[in-house]
Amino acid sequence: MHSQRFQRGYVPIFLSYYKPHLKLFILDMCCALGIALVDLAFPAVSREALNTLLPQNLFTAFFAVMAILLAAYALRSAMYFIVTYWGHMMGVRIEADIRRDLFGHMQDLSFSFYDKNRTGQLMSRATSDLFEVTELAHHGPEDLFISMVTLIGAFCMMLSIQWKLALIVFAVVPIFVVFTVIQRKRMMKASVQVKQTMAGINGQLESSISGMRTAKAFANESQEDQKFRASNEQFKGAKRGYYQAMATYHAGLEFALPAMNVLTVAVGGYFIMRGGMDFVDLVTFTLYISTFLTPVRKLAAFVEQFLNGMAGFKRFVELMRVEPAVKDAPDARPMGGAEGDILIDDVSFHYEDGPAVLDHVSIHIPRGETVAVVGPSGGGKSTLCQLIPRFYDVTDGRILVDGQDVREVTQRSLRHNIGIVQQDVFLFAGTILENIRYGRPDATEAEVVDAARRAEIYDDIMSMPDGFQTYVGERGVMLSGGQKQRVSIARIFLKNPPILILDEATSALDSVTEARIQSAFDELAKGRTTLIIAHRLSTIRSAHRIIVVDENHILEEGTHQELLERGGEYAQLYNAQKRVV
Repeated sequence: MHSQRFQRGYVPIFLSYYKPHLKLFILDMCCALGIALVDLAFPAVSREALNTLLPQNLFTAFFAVMAILLAAYALRSAMYFIVTYWGHMMGVRIEADIRRDLFGHMQDLSFSFYDKNRTGQLMSRATSDLFEVTELAHHGPEDLFISMVTLIGAFCMMLSIQWKLALIVFAVVPIFVVFTVIQRKRMMKASVQVKQTMAGINGQLESSISGMRTAKAFANESQEDQKFRASNEQFKGAKRGYYQAMATYHAGLEFALPAMNVLTVAVGGYFIMRGGMDFVDLVTFTLYISTFLTPVRKLAAFVEQFLNGMAGFKRFVELMRVEPAVKDAPDARPMGGAEGDILIDDVSFHYEDGPAVLDHVSIHIPRGETVAVVGPSGGGKSTLCQLIPRFYDVTDGRILVDGQDVREVTQRSLRHNIGIVQQDVFLFAGTILENIRYGRPDATEAEVVDAARRAEIYDDIMSMPDGFQTYVGERGVMLSGGQKQRVSIARIFLKNPPILILDEATSALDSVTEARIQSAFDELAKGRTTLIIAHRLSTIRSAHRIIVVDENHILEEGTHQELLERGGEYAQLYNAQKRVV
């Protein structure tokens, strides 16, 4: 249902976001109509007062009419407040709805999407693009409605005053329309280019800021500065093209609109000379020209706003049309509490059109068993870990958990049963308490403290100035590598899953820290089905079984002692590491 909504045209999708805010939209449009009617009434009422009331010396009636006009403008002011405040709030609510849908969709997208898209570019789509969508959501329909009502009303009133003059003035309008259409295409193309360039700049900036410590460590600030300058030049070039198109449009507009005033006075003067109208009619007609020019200017602003807003909205829709590579089957069922029996049955996998990463691999891990997978980099070990929780789908074969194909259960229920500790621990910018509680958001503080004790991080936390309320910094930068790793272990203790995957979880740590953490891992693995991916073979001696993977398939399988006695690939890896140590 969600994906069908975004297969329609851009305008119907855009209009669908008004539906939840229909009452606010109607209020906005009613006030906009009231503003337009007051603007249209002023010249007509003034003409009647000048033509009838003053010549007949009806001064009381004249000033009463002026008082009514003043009251009408006071009401118009109140309606402007509603249009400005509540209209903008409607735009903000629509933007919030769009951002909600965008973030929800981005959560549904698979790992393969994030492999190919940079964070900064995605941030650009969720922030700057949507700001212009907000402006369009508020001002677009309102400006278009007011402009059309005012234009039609002003034209009708001018026809009633002097129809020949009205037709002459309106003969100029098609020239303006043709000019607008031509410039609109130029501006649309330039606007899309600006959006794409801004997304690239945001991506580059996000990468540079994230890698600032690395840049400083290598004294490569000048290189980063050059990359930024290059991006900035692209931005200037894209903006230059857009503003050239916009300047041409506005320059033409600024000539066309005053020219209509000159044309009105010139032709109106001719009609006065011929007795076709009087001075009051010409003054009234000129007032309507001013009333007519205001919506024309608004329409011009609307074109620019529409181009900017729709360029951002199109990029939003394009992202919403991206289908997740991994989706729940229509009849997927919740898994419930898993026991932990894993069968990797004749599994092959490759990334899109790339070479095979795994080739007909079969492994059975009974409930409660600890299995280590070792081998050279690029052999497919980590990929194997990502297939079990269905971060990617197998190309061939199947993976069963407790006899259930992982593709036949919901992703959420499957991942609820799996705890993953990786080498590159991600901590959110918040407190230690918040990061540990991420393992189970409804956990009590006492449960968080217990998890910290079991992960052997409690003493470290209590030695910090703010204890569990200590701020960890962006990506946990305020903590050491070992502390970050133990916080991630505490998360898993709190989650308490039956299946545990340790993906090179200690390879980035020194030997002393690794030894401390190893005892936490041993405690964590008790009673769980555990899959360990490891470079350091000293950390997996206690595994029930060791599997050696290389060149996309299994080379050897057995216990630590059996594989050493066999003298094969594992023995060579183990002896090589032993010599280095």
